[in-house]
Amino acid sequence: MTEPRRWSLAEAQSLAARALRAAGASPAMAEDTAAALVAAEAEGQAGHGLSRVSMYAGFLREGRADGSAQPRVTAARGGAALVDAGNGLAYPALRMAEDQAGRRALAHGVSFVSVTNSHHAGAMALPVRRLASRGLVALAFTNSPYAMPVPGGRRPLLGTNPVAAAFPRRDALPMVVDLALSEVARGKIMVAAKEGRPIPEGWAFDAEGRPTTDARAALDGAMLAAGGAKGAALALVVELLCVALGGAAFGFEADSFFAPSPNPPRLGHALLAIDPSALAGREAFLDRMEALVGAMLAEDGVRLPGTRRDSLIAQARVDGISISKQLEEQLRSLAHV
Repeated sequence: MTEPRRWSLAEAQSLAARALRAAGASPAMAEDTAAALVAAEAEGQAGHGLSRVSMYAGFLREGRADGSAQPRVTAARGGAALVDAGNGLAYPALRMAEDQAGRRALAHGVSFVSVTNSHHAGAMALPVRRLASRGLVALAFTNSPYAMPVPGGRRPLLGTNPVAAAFPRRDALPMVVDLALSEVARGKIMVAAKEGRPIPEGWAFDAEGRPTTDARAALDGAMLAAGGAKGAALALVVELLCVALGGAAFGFEADSFFAPSPNPPRLGHALLAIDPSALAGREAFLDRMEALVGAMLAEDGVRLPGTRRDSLIAQARVDGISISKQLEEQLRSLAHV
């Protein structure tokens, strides 16, 4: 069996960008998107990495994403701003939102930036990590097409609605938390369906709203929120933050990413950034951070959130990333090389 080839991050980004340009993305959109996907790959999030290039290329070819779209700020006041992604791929708009959030938080103490008319964005840890490297506390939210019921419901209305947060530290990398609000990633159910395996109870409902262990039935039904009704309520909060404030589309209004559709999803994202110096002060904040970190690490077996990703990123910068032969062939075919 052929061993997977290791690629430098620059090589992988160049190939991914070329594949996206061939599908109709502008050079800027292709570069921003490829950079985000390679960054996700480097931190061990392969589900949000280069495997997404093919899906994004399909969106561009089908007109579900506008490859020529240029994000722009359409409203702003004080610490608040709205970025319209123009139905393009998400990452150029997220970079603009990150810039707006950082500048406005430093100027006003706090900022909230909405992104509307956007697309799939899986790697939400990326913008918050960069904002935290500038000394800001940052949170990021995104909605996604319908997959989970509302609290007490049976039919899918909400997305899995990931949340990411990053907190700067003194003389250390930021603490980063990144999670979706479903009990399990949809990808795990898809793998179980492909392999004909059952799934555990508590992961999903079937199309009739009944608990199921049949993976195929689960894909036609609804995923369940982590923590039951509490997780579903939190997903509802994220949905409202991402959609209602920016005028984007709710999850139940967006077609599934896994079915053919000509309709742009018009999803929403949101970034919240806080300058600690506007409150108790930067040094006080950092002192409090290290007090909690010290208490956590005093207990055997505790690992700070994000530390595994940090080590994988550091390793990838030196050794590159491994890409399977199948994925390499797919990317080369999409890039016409």
